[in-house]
Amino acid sequence: LATVLSQAVSAIWVIVFLCGSRTKIRLSRRDLRLDWACLAPVLALGVSPFVMQSSESLLNIAFNVSLQRYGGDLAVGAMTIASSVTQIGWMLLQGLTQGAQPIIGFNYGAGNTGRVKQTVKLTVIFCFALSVVIWLLLRLFPAVFVGMFCRDAALADYAARALRVYTATLFIIGIQTACQQCFLALGQAKISLFLAVLRKFILLIPLILILPHFFGAADKVFAVFLAEPVADFLATTITGVTFATAFPRIMQRRSQALQRN
Repeated sequence: LATVLSQAVSAIWVIVFLCGSRTKIRLSRRDLRLDWACLAPVLALGVSPFVMQSSESLLNIAFNVSLQRYGGDLAVGAMTIASSVTQIGWMLLQGLTQGAQPIIGFNYGAGNTGRVKQTVKLTVIFCFALSVVIWLLLRLFPAVFVGMFCRDAALADYAARALRVYTATLFIIGIQTACQQCFLALGQAKISLFLAVLRKFILLIPLILILPHFFGAADKVFAVFLAEPVADFLATTITGVTFATAFPRIMQRRSQALQRN
């Protein structure tokens, strides 16, 4: 009920604001019509974050089914806590990259490639630094973060150990997040979509199902949690190489287009 009420109040406040006198761009009935020429590229760019968000349910099913099979309710509870804790870090990284996207996009459209390069560089650096800080905090104080969600001693201890495995390579995930979101800001919807699909569908879900078969009965739960850092490492490596290769070409094409015009 609290969630529904908060969303309703937020929606009403936004609509009232956009229909009021304090905004320079007001909502009007004549503007509320579909313009497919404008809508199509917006939808194309929106597919990547849509896949990222919608795939969470499928990912949770894969994790929970495997953990229930190999570790029971305790393992499932630990997974819920670990994913909730790391989601806080993900939101910080998402906020940072979403704040950088308009700066990158506007300057790319304006042909200011120097500022685009500078912003992309700073985005990658700060996302990497932030992911390192989050990783260190979770490595050094896992019990503190687990305690935010759990008071049961047995579950808390289990979740703290699981969190260390689950976040083993979290320190590099800022690079993957920054590069993928920068591709979106540059209008590279296809590349961003591929990178979104890569981490979860191509790497993580298969690893959740496959890795336990390479471990003994006592370590199968460990293998399920291990799927996350392995997928993060592979996805970050592929994303980093893709960005390092594609970004200079994107900037070069933009500079050539400006010279022709």
